[in-house]
Amino acid sequence: MNEQVVHHYPPELFQLLVDAIPCLLKGKQAVLDFFKSCGVPEVDYATIQQTVRYDKESINKFEIVKQVLRQINDLGDARLRARREILRRVTQWDDFSLGYDNDRTKAEGYVAKIQKLVNVKDSFTRMSDERNALAAKERQQREQAILEKKRVAEERARIRDRLAVLFAEKDPHARGLQLEKVLNDLFKSFGILVRESFRRYGEAGEGVVEQIDGVIELSSDIYLVEIKWYSDPIGTDKVAPHMVRVFGRGAARGILISASGFTDPAVTMVRESLRQAPFILVELEELMILLEFEQSLSDLLTAKVRAAIVDKNPLFKPNLVAVR
Repeated sequence: MNEQVVHHYPPELFQLLVDAIPCLLKGKQAVLDFFKSCGVPEVDYATIQQTVRYDKESINKFEIVKQVLRQINDLGDARLRARREILRRVTQWDDFSLGYDNDRTKAEGYVAKIQKLVNVKDSFTRMSDERNALAAKERQQREQAILEKKRVAEERARIRDRLAVLFAEKDPHARGLQLEKVLNDLFKSFGILVRESFRRYGEAGEGVVEQIDGVIELSSDIYLVEIKWYSDPIGTDKVAPHMVRVFGRGAARGILISASGFTDPAVTMVRESLRQAPFILVELEELMILLEFEQSLSDLLTAKVRAAIVDKNPLFKPNLVAVR
């Protein structure tokens, strides 16, 4: 039942109850007994009870109902249970023989009107509740999206800072290990990491025969990722081993990331081998700019792959500077 209606009888419902209840029952005492059975404390109608007992001609059933309902309406939460029970009994009333015969038609009409009024208000309340629930859900989703966006931004800012710190690292081995970890975390942050660095051992006990810095999936294609950090641009001797690993896998593609750029001969070698498999070259500076301007790693890599395939340009550099 509509709790807003019960919590405080609105004027239209109040008047319908004042009209209906006297028609449902014979006698003034029967009306008071009805209120008592609904949980209305006797203190609320003690004065009326005295009037009915000693001067019943001075008050009628309609005035009794009006005074009692006004009393319990004004008492708010203290009489909530009684108001709820009164409305429940009236809306479920089915024995109209308890009233006078000449009041039966009116009683049935009033009860029907009360039922309709309560049902209509219930419908509006349900629709309002549904709208409120939907609005609350959408608000929660927006808040969660804001929090998630903030979390991702903070995570990528930390990745950017970790990359920046590596420029001060003097130990090449330590720097290389940290670089692998940071870039793997970068790929994870964009949801495109498949597997971190791993080693493949020879089946005849010859030890490590291959080391892969990482594997990613981009637009359903698998890419083997290699990361290099040298003081000078890397040449064909540093690029070729990764190309061999990629081409040896048939369906795989390649990504080579360098902190110091690439020599022209290295770029030419990759360009001439693109017929075997897509292979792109990425400079670490591009990733730093990407993080600085909060752009998409997937979009960057996709643009570079497209340029490698269509324009045979493995070192294509999209414009990463954008409005924040």
